[in-house]
Amino acid sequence: MRWIDLLRMSSSNLRRRKLRSILTILGVVIGTASIVVMISLGLGMQQSLYREIEQSGGMTAVTVTGKDVGSQMYYYSDSGSDQEASKYVTDETIEKLSKLEHVKSASPVLLMNSIIMTGKYYGNIQLTGMTPEALKEQNISLVEGGTLPKADSSELELVFGNLATENLMEKGTDKGYWETGVRPDVDVMKAQMFLVLDSDAYYNSLNNTGGAAISTENSSSASTGGTTPTKAPKKYVVHASGRVTGDENTYNAHSYNVYCDITTLKNMLKKEYAGRAIPGQPTTKSGKPYKFFAYTNAMVQVDDIDNVDVVASEIQNLGYKVTTNAEYVKSMQKQFAMIQAVLGGIGAVSLFVAAIGIMNTMMMSIYERTKEIGVIKVLGCSLKNIKQMFLLEAAFIGFIGGVVGNLLSFLMSFIINILTGNGSAMGLDGNISYIPPWLVIASMAFAVLIGMVAGYFPALRAMKLSPLAAIRNE
Repeated sequence: MRWIDLLRMSSSNLRRRKLRSILTILGVVIGTASIVVMISLGLGMQQSLYREIEQSGGMTAVTVTGKDVGSQMYYYSDSGSDQEASKYVTDETIEKLSKLEHVKSASPVLLMNSIIMTGKYYGNIQLTGMTPEALKEQNISLVEGGTLPKADSSELELVFGNLATENLMEKGTDKGYWETGVRPDVDVMKAQMFLVLDSDAYYNSLNNTGGAAISTENSSSASTGGTTPTKAPKKYVVHASGRVTGDENTYNAHSYNVYCDITTLKNMLKKEYAGRAIPGQPTTKSGKPYKFFAYTNAMVQVDDIDNVDVVASEIQNLGYKVTTNAEYVKSMQKQFAMIQAVLGGIGAVSLFVAAIGIMNTMMMSIYERTKEIGVIKVLGCSLKNIKQMFLLEAAFIGFIGGVVGNLLSFLMSFIINILTGNGSAMGLDGNISYIPPWLVIASMAFAVLIGMVAGYFPALRAMKLSPLAAIRNE
């Protein structure tokens, strides 16, 4: 019997009992859609991770952290490493790192807790000082007309994340977005803003003048280097040179950051704290600052991903903590693989239930077509052709169910992404559900395979039927 004849007979048998075929196919549709949507959730989180890594220097980036001096500067630490840094990250460190083999560039990063004021709003922000070259490597997408901070600017230029203003509070009520759910009405590109670098002096001046003390995790720390200042600190005029693209429902790795030029920030800090230690800078036992300037960490770019581990090991031997994006991605990939396996397993249960439905349908079909099978055998049809006919019927059910199931999964994925604000409601940079082409093909193949496996035993039963007994069957 020719393949075209087998296909014609298989499709004809499915059309003969439409309702039963539709119900069986519906089971495959639900199973396929469940698997695809469940796995797509894990893939969506994985894609979001890759985008954030790309925005943080890519897979060849290495973060170098020195000794932790705490206070108003924030330091990264590698909780998964037992090694403790024995040296500070200084200009001398940057120079050494730049000369290492396979290192393309090395640049300092300075994180500084400050206070920003504009109109009726104020709030704590963490300034991220970086060199112009390092800022370019961050792949920051700015709104039209925006630029990265200039190194030779007389004023401190800031680049605000699209969600950075959510940390501002209203003067008088000391409430902001996180308490009221209402975002501050501030256009950073047009607003007049003032920056206070000495946050301790700012809060102390409020207390000394009878003003309401504003709660902050850093307000309790005393200024380093002597007596507590009683007068209000200097307010610096600053402006935004750019804002990260995205609206209030868009999240990315830069959404809550505020970037500035590191040289300008460092010069301002030296003037602000002339004659006393800058908060976060190492001091002697007597409280006097050292001559060198310690950075929060350093960003190192390696020439090739294959050399990342070698460079990281070499930097560790110099006495610094090291974290790499590649190391982070490997760790996260293991977690995502577990998540996808669990979610895929939950969806697979539906498809296996559908397989039982296919097997039941095929067995019923054999009982109803016993006489037909006997006639085919008497006419000389081979056992192989009979098995192929029933396997084709089961494969048809799996194929049709797989096609409709994938269409349904795309619709469900679209609805999920809309309801979650394209991932922003979950804190993700991009869609929470992502269906790549390979997942569609794999789910189709799996649905067809499940159908054929479910139809295999009924096909064997059809092969074993006695022709004479089948013809006599009523």
